[in-house]
Amino acid sequence: MKSSKVLIALIVIVLVAAFFVANLGRFLSLEWFQSQQDAIETFYAERTALTMGIFAATYIVVTALSLPGAAIMTLVGGAIFGLLWGTVLVSFASTIGATLAFLVARFLFREAVQTRFARHLKAVNEGVERDGPLYLFFLRLVPAFPFFVINLVMALTPMKILTFFVVSQVGMLPGTLVYVNAGTQIAQIDTVAGILSPQLIAAFALLGLFPFLARWVVRGIQRRRALRGWSRPKSFDRNLVVIGAGAAGLVTSYIAAMVKARVTLIEKGDMGGDCLNTGCVPSKALIRSARFVADLQRHEEFGVKEASSRHEFADIMERVRRVVRTIEPHDSVERYEGLGVEVIKGEASITGPWSVEVGGRTLTTRHIVVASGARPFVPPIPGLEQVEYHTSDTIWSITENPGELLVLGGGPIGCELSQSFQRLGARVTQVEMLPRLLAAEDPDASEAIEARLRAEGVQILTGHRVIRFEREGEKQHAVTEHGGETVRIPFDTLLVAVGRQARVEGFGLEEVGVTIKNGRIETDDHLQTRVPTIYACGDCVGPYQFTHAASHQAWHAAVNSLFANPFKRFKVDYSFLPHATFTDPEVARVGLSEQEAKERGVEYEVVRYDLSGLDRAIADESALGFVKVLTKPGKDRILGATIVGSHAGDLIAEFTLAMKHGIGLNKILGTIHTYPTFAEANKFAAGEWKRANAPAKTLRLLERYHAWRIG
Repeated sequence: MKSSKVLIALIVIVLVAAFFVANLGRFLSLEWFQSQQDAIETFYAERTALTMGIFAATYIVVTALSLPGAAIMTLVGGAIFGLLWGTVLVSFASTIGATLAFLVARFLFREAVQTRFARHLKAVNEGVERDGPLYLFFLRLVPAFPFFVINLVMALTPMKILTFFVVSQVGMLPGTLVYVNAGTQIAQIDTVAGILSPQLIAAFALLGLFPFLARWVVRGIQRRRALRGWSRPKSFDRNLVVIGAGAAGLVTSYIAAMVKARVTLIEKGDMGGDCLNTGCVPSKALIRSARFVADLQRHEEFGVKEASSRHEFADIMERVRRVVRTIEPHDSVERYEGLGVEVIKGEASITGPWSVEVGGRTLTTRHIVVASGARPFVPPIPGLEQVEYHTSDTIWSITENPGELLVLGGGPIGCELSQSFQRLGARVTQVEMLPRLLAAEDPDASEAIEARLRAEGVQILTGHRVIRFEREGEKQHAVTEHGGETVRIPFDTLLVAVGRQARVEGFGLEEVGVTIKNGRIETDDHLQTRVPTIYACGDCVGPYQFTHAASHQAWHAAVNSLFANPFKRFKVDYSFLPHATFTDPEVARVGLSEQEAKERGVEYEVVRYDLSGLDRAIADESALGFVKVLTKPGKDRILGATIVGSHAGDLIAEFTLAMKHGIGLNKILGTIHTYPTFAEANKFAAGEWKRANAPAKTLRLLERYHAWRIG
C-alpha cells in the first residue's frame, strides 16, 4: 500500500512538473485560442467526435491534476461547441476530473490526516455525515471558490464517492452554463467594444448573483428537510414565543415588543431568572456587606484607632433579600406587560416547530426563542446525598452563620462566596481539584486572589479531588485525594460551586429535532437551532455563562428570529466580551490572556502597571493589583487586557471599547483621565507600553540636539 501511494504521488508530481517545465499552460490561454480559433473550428467541422474527445480528455486531465486553465477551457468549450454541447462536455468532464482528484487525494492523504487529527476532525466528520451533500452543493454553486480546494478537502472526509460525483455534477451545472454561455459570446467579439455587449454583461451579472442564490437555495433545502413531517399552521397567534424570563428571555422579549412584534414570554419560576434571584444580585449584595465588615477590621490602616461591628447573620441575609426585592420591579410581570409583552406564568412545552403548550393552551407562533438558562451542577460524588449541601441557588435561604463552611470549587462563584462568608465570620475551607484557583485566568491573577483569600483566613486546598462524603451522626466529612494521600475535611455546611449546566430537558426540544450537544442547545452562529423556527440564547447555549453575554445573544436571537427570513441575519461576535470576578480585589479581563495566547501560538508583547504606584489606590489603601495589556509585537493594537484590583470590573470597559473600535494604546495614552482615579491605571499602562517601544535612535538624536542647544 505504501509503495502504491509513493508511485501515484510520483506520477502526479511528474505530470504537474512536466506541465510547467514544458510551458504547456500557453495552450490553455485565451490568446492562443484566439490565434488558432479558425483552425480549431475547421478541425471540429471535419472531425467532430474526435475534437469533442480531445477536449473532454484534456479537461479531465487539467481538473484531475488541479492545473490552471479550467476556466479558460470552459469559455473555449462554449465558443467551439455552442451552449448545449459545450455545457454537456464541460459538465461531465469537470465532474469526472474532480472525482479523479478526489480519489487521488483520498488515497494519498485521508488515512494519515484522519489518524493524526482525529480529535479535531470529529466534529467535521459528523457534520459531513449529516449535511455533507448540502455543504458540497453550496460550495459548488459558488464558482469563485477554488474547486481544487473543495476536491482535496472533501477527499479527507467520510463523504461517499457517488455522493461526491452526483452533487458535484448538479452543483457545478449552473456555473458551467453561465461560463459556457459567456464563451459563446466571447467567440463573437470583434472589437474591444464588443466586450460590453448586453449578453455578456448579463451572463457575468448572473454569475455574480450565484453566491446569494446558492445561500438562499441551501437555506431553503435545510429548512424543508428540518421541518419535514410537521404541518405548518395557516395562521399564527403571535410572532414570537420566548421560553424563560431570565436575562436572555427578558431582553429578547423587550426587543421584540419594541419593534411592535406580538410576543409571549413564558416563565415557570420567578421573573428575572438566576441573575436576579440567586446569582448576580444577591451575591453582589452579600459581597458589599462582607466588604464593609472587612474594612472595619482594617480600621487602623485608615488612621482610626477604634472601630468595631456586631452583626447577625440573619440581618445580612435579610439585606440581601431586600436588595433583590428592590430590583424585582425592573423584571416584573407588570413592567413587561406595560411594554407590550404577554407574560404567562407556567411550564412551557414545545409541541412542534410552530407551537408551544402552556397551562393547557396551545400557542401558535412563527418563531420560538428558548432562553431556559442553567442550574448549578451537582457532581455525582459518592455519599453526597447523605450530607446536607447547598448550591448557589439555595445558599440564600440560610439565616445562621454556616460555621465550618466547605466550598467545593475554585471558580468565580466559589471564590466570591468563600471570601464573603469568611469575612462574615464563617471558617471557610475551599477545595479545588485543579492546581490553582480561577484556572481560566493567568497565573499571576489567580495567585493574587489566592494570596488575598489566604491572608484573610480562608484555608485553600488546591489539587484536592473529593472522592466521597461521609456522615457519622452530626459529623460530616469530605474525603479528598491529594498527591496519592487521603485527606479528611470536617464541615458543618457544604456549598457545591463547581459550575453550572444548561436546562435543556423536559420541555420538548429533542422531540421536535433540536440538537443537544455536550449538554447544551446546539445553534449556528446566528443562534438558530437545527429546527429553523427555533432559536436559543443565554446560558442554555453558552459558550459564556455571563448575564451580559446572555443579553448580547438575546439581541441577535430577537432580531434574527423576527427578520432573518427574508431579511439580513447577524452573526454573534464574542471577540470583545469582557468578564469579571468580584472578589476583593476584583479580576477582570477582555480578549486574550497570556496563557491563551501561548496555547494558540499568537505572538504578543506584554506591558504591566502595578497599582502600588497609583495615587488613588494608595489613598484608598487598595494598592494591590495590576493592569496587564497584551499587544501585537511592535504595535499598539490591543490583543487582551487583564486587570486585578479595586474596580477592575469597571476599568475593563475602557479596554473593551478600545478593542471593539480599533483604538490602540497610543490613543488611550493621549486621552485625559481624571486625577486622582483608578482609571488612570489604564493610561499609565499605555505609558509603560510607550516607554518600552520608544524609538531609541530618535531619542539619541534628540539628546544630541538638546545638548547642542545649550552649548
